[in-house]
Amino acid sequence: SGKMADGCEHWWAELLNHPVLDRLKRGERNWDGAAKNIISCVNNDLFFWDSDQCVLFTTNIRNLNNGVNTYQILLCINTPLFEVNEVLLSPAQHHELLIGTKGAMVLELPQRWGKGSEFEGGKDRVNCRTVALAERLFTSSTSLTLKHVAWYPSETEEPHVVMLTSDNSIRIYDLKQPQTPVKMFSLSQCEEESIVPNTRSYTASLGEIAVAFDFGPLTSAPGRRSKEGDRVYPLYILYENGETFLIYCNLTHNSTGLIGKLLGPLPMHPAAEDNYGYDACAILCLPSTPNILVIATQSGMLYHCVVLEGDEEEDQMANESWDLRCESLPSLYVFECVELELSLKLSSGDDYEQLQSDFSCPIALHEDPLCPTRYHCTHLAGIHSIGLTWVNELEQFFSTDDEDKNALQELAAEQKCLVEHVLCTKPLPCSPPAPIKGFWIISDLSLGATMICITDTFECIIRQLLTTTRPVSPPLLCSNPDVGCVVSPLRNFASNSFEQHIRNILRRNVTNPLLLRASEADVPPPPQECLQLLSRATQVFREEYILKQALARDEIVRRVKLLDSQKRKQQQDLVQCIKDKKAMREMAEIIADKFEAARDNQEDIMSRMKRVLHNFNSKLPVLSDNEKDMKRELECIQEQLMDLGNSVKQVHMKNGYQQREIHGEDSPRRKSISLSASQKKCIHSVLKEQSDHITEMVKKINDIRIHVNF
Repeated sequence: SGKMADGCEHWWAELLNHPVLDRLKRGERNWDGAAKNIISCVNNDLFFWDSDQCVLFTTNIRNLNNGVNTYQILLCINTPLFEVNEVLLSPAQHHELLIGTKGAMVLELPQRWGKGSEFEGGKDRVNCRTVALAERLFTSSTSLTLKHVAWYPSETEEPHVVMLTSDNSIRIYDLKQPQTPVKMFSLSQCEEESIVPNTRSYTASLGEIAVAFDFGPLTSAPGRRSKEGDRVYPLYILYENGETFLIYCNLTHNSTGLIGKLLGPLPMHPAAEDNYGYDACAILCLPSTPNILVIATQSGMLYHCVVLEGDEEEDQMANESWDLRCESLPSLYVFECVELELSLKLSSGDDYEQLQSDFSCPIALHEDPLCPTRYHCTHLAGIHSIGLTWVNELEQFFSTDDEDKNALQELAAEQKCLVEHVLCTKPLPCSPPAPIKGFWIISDLSLGATMICITDTFECIIRQLLTTTRPVSPPLLCSNPDVGCVVSPLRNFASNSFEQHIRNILRRNVTNPLLLRASEADVPPPPQECLQLLSRATQVFREEYILKQALARDEIVRRVKLLDSQKRKQQQDLVQCIKDKKAMREMAEIIADKFEAARDNQEDIMSRMKRVLHNFNSKLPVLSDNEKDMKRELECIQEQLMDLGNSVKQVHMKNGYQQREIHGEDSPRRKSISLSASQKKCIHSVLKEQSDHITEMVKKINDIRIHVNF
């Protein structure tokens, strides 16, 4: 299993030798030659479906680190009457969907309790309730087969199962009513209600039959007649001829407006004569903004399409089947095309090349639970992992208001996806394919981001995921940049450009996958083909690994030399800066002394200038405006002094008169004047006021005299 990580080494080794795999190996095998997926995982509980006993084996991966390799058996109360090809977990993780070509059955997972949170406290065998879906439909119609089955993506509503059948219809079943569909969509492009029996075969031969579907993320309901609060799931339906249709699904509302209507086919840009292949087999919607559709063909071609809003007038003129109530028809922009190497291409003769080019098989697409920009492909000849490195740049492109249409083409030319060939079960053209029986991604990061694969011989293969493609980490609270801190764009350029340059050099276009032969192949392969396989692997290692690592090493050495020369130059500049700093400090001290002397001289000069101006103004024969104002003020004061002098004289005269009247000689003729207490009080108050007024006037006169003398 290769070099294991330190934290995952123990449970990897325990799982490779688990007793469940031994039981599956001992069971009867049905070599139908079809790829299956009989494993799933719920909360670190790994499930294995045993078609021989029609049971589910479950074991806890986390307990494997503690050396506990026990397992439980989940029994079906009503076993399925069809061959189970796939086990699918519900969004709420409470049900397992058992899928076959002749039916589907839902297995309800039992309750957990106990110390280890095991099913029903850790019983060895647990009975599970099962619900058969559309059993009457498949019993009454023997020719009807299942094309594709999936869970309805809502986690809040009751669990529903969506089934695509060979009669070109999609039915949605509720587990409470497993025989009657709650919704049914006819995907036939013929508008006539009565279809002759042979029409289905004609439709299938022309490729006008649906082969797969996938749900997009929840969005607002489009159309003029739709309400603002309506939320729908876009259901993308792929036809065998490569056309893609669209249905907006909502289980809680009736089919109004565009909800529940078959829309399409969606136009694809740029247009191609073959409509990008006639053998489409799988579709996958990656959750991004905008949505990205992955369309796979049996010949190994993958088309990464960006879902865009198209021009309303152009779409209505180009497609008459489009509902006129819709405002715009979504279109698919083929961002890039990827050709998978289903079987290893060896350098050989024309016959071998023709044999290699003729090989084709259905491809199953699996979404990665850890990284939304990564998905995986499983088929009869192995496993591929694809990482879309351009999704973040595409989202930034659409978040801006750039209307340059050529910018999208330039982005597609610069950014290429990463393809890793993980497992090849058909290493030679003459080798029969060994179909994959199980595939799952462990989403618990504490156990390691790993891929689990079950081969046709029930061997377990564990591989680490593609590490060059990972989701963008959310920013930390402490990493928010300061608003006032401005980072130089040259610094960002210098820190990211060389690392990206090395990554571009080390990017591999072809990889050497893990080789696995089919268990039925008892005859050893021809030596010539083995030599070609060895030559091919050697050439890939030489060109994609050793040569590119040598180029990266040369670039790093060249970069180190450049940085070393820049370091020496910066050290020299640093020494020179220290010398300049010392000289500038000495010069600053000298300049500071000169500044102090200049300031003292300036103060002396300013005082001399004041004295000169004062003497100059005093020698002028003409009065200045200030002196004139002061003269007028003094004249006014002089007049006030004269008035005050007269008032003082009058006061003195009155005072003398009063004294004479008081101290004068007594005359018999004059009667003595007697004053009452109130009159004396009034006279005293008047005299006091006059005295205060005189004192104040004297004070003012003295102040004026002092000011005039100055």
